Amino acid sequence: MSNKLQSIRGMHDILPADTAAWQRLEAVLMRLMASYGYQEIRTPVLERTELFARSIGDVTDIVEKEMYTFEDRNGDSLSLRPEGTAGCVRAGIEHGLLHNQTVRLWYIGTMYRHERPQKGRYREFRQIGVEAFGMAGPDIDAELIMMTARLWSMLGLKNVRLEINSLGSGEERSAYRRALTGFFGQHKDRLDEDSLKRLDKNPLRILDSKNPELKPLIAAAPAFSEFMGAESRAHFDGLRRLLDQAGIVHEVNPRLVRGLDYYNLTVFEWITGDLGAQGTVCAGGRYDGLVEQLGGSPTPAIGFAIGLERLSALIGQQNSGPSELAPDIYVLNATAAGEGAGLVLAEELRNAMPERSIVYHCGSAGLKNQLKRADRSGAHLAVIIGDEELAAGEVTIKPLRGQEQRRIGRSELVKALQSYFE
Repeated sequence: MSNKLQSIRGMHDILPADTAAWQRLEAVLMRLMASYGYQEIRTPVLERTELFARSIGDVTDIVEKEMYTFEDRNGDSLSLRPEGTAGCVRAGIEHGLLHNQTVRLWYIGTMYRHERPQKGRYREFRQIGVEAFGMAGPDIDAELIMMTARLWSMLGLKNVRLEINSLGSGEERSAYRRALTGFFGQHKDRLDEDSLKRLDKNPLRILDSKNPELKPLIAAAPAFSEFMGAESRAHFDGLRRLLDQAGIVHEVNPRLVRGLDYYNLTVFEWITGDLGAQGTVCAGGRYDGLVEQLGGSPTPAIGFAIGLERLSALIGQQNSGPSELAPDIYVLNATAAGEGAGLVLAEELRNAMPERSIVYHCGSAGLKNQLKRADRSGAHLAVIIGDEELAAGEVTIKPLRGQEQRRIGRSELVKALQSYFE
């Protein structure tokens, strides 16, 4: 057995060379949430296993195969969160956020599923989720879809298409389940092991099968549209009208059911062909019964989630947006008196220009090596303080991208730097 310590399979480090791109993406997401009036909620990574069994469904792949579950020292069964909606609903009920109120929430954090690691799918993954409570009409459904469409525009993404469907009411789904059970029951010899297991408990999940051999059988199954009632159809038609008015192109996919048991009415996915098999960039839908199912009052609700590793990969694939965030100014110390003068200068600049990122070169190195390090950092300007500058009360400003350097008085420095960045 090797003694070499490495990260756990399916869980990965985000190194300094990549964190700037992640910070940029997170900043865009936070601006988007604020612009729509959504408030951040932060929930624990660990929850009682019962929460996910009751919400996601005990016959889903997530609960049956993928959760990281263990007993703590008190004998309680705990699980690392595999998704964020259940914990958000639990927190809303526990702290009285949802009763007779309209609430718009968002969260960002790590989720955990013991899946086979592959590109765009990891055992620890980062996700942003949005949840809206207390609004029953199709307008909030449309708002969330419009929000995601705006995000693609903010990130400069292309080739992302929208698929939508309706899963109707609980009664309509019950009738549809019976029809699917009858249909697939006549073709048990063609079902795989997972589908046979789902046949009696939740045959809708068979429609979500990724087994390519089942595609012809699934295509021949009854369509939910045959069971949709007037209210469900009016809600779905209302959503489509709103999307048309907003100019959001969409496709109705009658086999879109989503992988979690709590969905009803609207479900949607944004899909790209630029990431191979892992093409779903964003997914969500309504879950009007979940709050009551977990012990709260009946509360209409809808949400979506975006896997950030997958979104980051798509940004990289399409080369959209700026790359790493480089510092604005790199302060170099070339005095024989030591580093104190450069450190003080860097602090003065940070006080005067808090909106700018400023790096000071720590450690002993000659001016030539410091300039190489400044250039590699991607900084726009180097500010140099040497013995001559120190004695004269001056500094040297050296643009790192082709312009001539110049010496100016310390009292003029901030104004000169601000002019450069205007």
